[in-house]
Amino acid sequence: MARTYAHRIGGRDVASDATFESRNSSRHDDVVGVFPEADLAQVRAACDAANDAFPAWSALPAPIRGELIGTIGRALQREKETLSRLVSREMGKTLKEARGEVQEAIDTCAFFQSEGRRLYGQTVPSEMPNKELATYRRPLGVVGIVTAGNFPVAVPSWKIVPALVTGNTIVWKPSEDAPAVAYAFVKLIEEAGVPAGVVNLVFGGGKDAAGQHLIGMMDEGRVHKFAFTGSTGVGREVGAIAGRNLLHPTLELGGKNPLVILRDADLDNAVHGALFSAFGTGGQRCTSAGNILIDAPIYDAFKERFLAAVRDVKIGDPGVHEDVLYGPFINRRFFERWEEHYAWAEADGATKLYGEGRITEGNAPAGWVGDPTTAYYGWPTVWEGVTPDMRQFQEEIFGPTINLVKVDGVDEAIRTANAVDYGLSSAIYTQNREWAYAFKSRIEAGMTSINNTTNGAEAHMPFGGTKGSGNGTRESGMWVLEAYTWWHGVNDDVSGTLQLAQMDTGYVEPGDPVDVGALF
Repeated sequence: MARTYAHRIGGRDVASDATFESRNSSRHDDVVGVFPEADLAQVRAACDAANDAFPAWSALPAPIRGELIGTIGRALQREKETLSRLVSREMGKTLKEARGEVQEAIDTCAFFQSEGRRLYGQTVPSEMPNKELATYRRPLGVVGIVTAGNFPVAVPSWKIVPALVTGNTIVWKPSEDAPAVAYAFVKLIEEAGVPAGVVNLVFGGGKDAAGQHLIGMMDEGRVHKFAFTGSTGVGREVGAIAGRNLLHPTLELGGKNPLVILRDADLDNAVHGALFSAFGTGGQRCTSAGNILIDAPIYDAFKERFLAAVRDVKIGDPGVHEDVLYGPFINRRFFERWEEHYAWAEADGATKLYGEGRITEGNAPAGWVGDPTTAYYGWPTVWEGVTPDMRQFQEEIFGPTINLVKVDGVDEAIRTANAVDYGLSSAIYTQNREWAYAFKSRIEAGMTSINNTTNGAEAHMPFGGTKGSGNGTRESGMWVLEAYTWWHGVNDDVSGTLQLAQMDTGYVEPGDPVDVGALF
């Protein structure tokens, strides 16, 4: 019998009449847990608990909040293996990737522990005597957070940790695809000593459910900042509601990321990078490569090597086979959405080079291992003849699929790479420093790798995109502090008299003009 879990509101377990199951992505008969579905009243109660906790939490000295962040990081480090295996079990990620994801959260805690002692403001000279000017970072209030299921620890840590260290309180609605991981994360936060009500956890779906209820709390004035990871369509809705409330949301949205391989590239390195960019996590990453743009002189050579590597890809249950490149789709919904792209591509006239849809007992690639009936697995799929006017080129597919696109030279590669509505990540393989410089200077993307994959993030670097991939906010590093604070300018006059800037300023009058030529 699977365990039944509860929301965490104000430090207490709160149940709901409606529930849903979280199942092992690799074995659908394995129920990870039963979770409550929050209704509007419960979401509202979580926001009220966060508002009640805000005065005391925001008044706690920032270095002390930073020390608590460090304690969270140490708890994550202690439980790294157990949490990694839970990530792998619940959402189907390989153990190697799951361990890397938990490490990202640990690194995030390590970075922001010190930021509790570095929430710098500025002091600036006044134009008036006996007067001091200073600026301070102030917390925004209650932060509503909605996250996706493909990175159930790392991405939430990017939002939760900086929000906490800057003095905000939180209501988090994790993806219904990975609620068990979220529950474990929040319990570790509580273990670290974060007071009741500072972090509140509500479970449930998105549309017409807990996620939408939480978004609506901006209109009720119960949420003062919103941080969202998910689709661009929903991100636009979040942005519209935030905008009418004069809030600036953090929006980390989709991507259709270009990987460019120029004629002088190290092909072996490029093939390895392209393979992981396309198929790491089964393509279920916002930073997965969507289009590989290959310089015409090496197109055929790259295609041959890449297809050979794709045919050797090992796929299966990562809980049983640790050496697979990728495992299952997170759930049936993700699989069905991915499967639709076969019809798009064929309707647009693209040519399929490899891939046959769902992996089954009678339809499996050479690298398949295990029993395909336990979950939803997809063939690694490769297309060519794809052009920028095709839906296949433009839309995020979110599965193990990649397009090979022929270009001629760096300028055409950049134009083609920019011919999408997204702008999250990008990568180029070249040994020519001028071409690499041209690419990083002209690409319309928030992140760029040179001779590396489109994937990957480090805790002290900004993460985020432009165009349809985000609204300019960034996660991670010192840049994220702007998203969770407002600037307070303080003007402290100790003169004891009324001094009016600009009007009473004692500007020095210039003297008589000097004819320098007459001096010599």
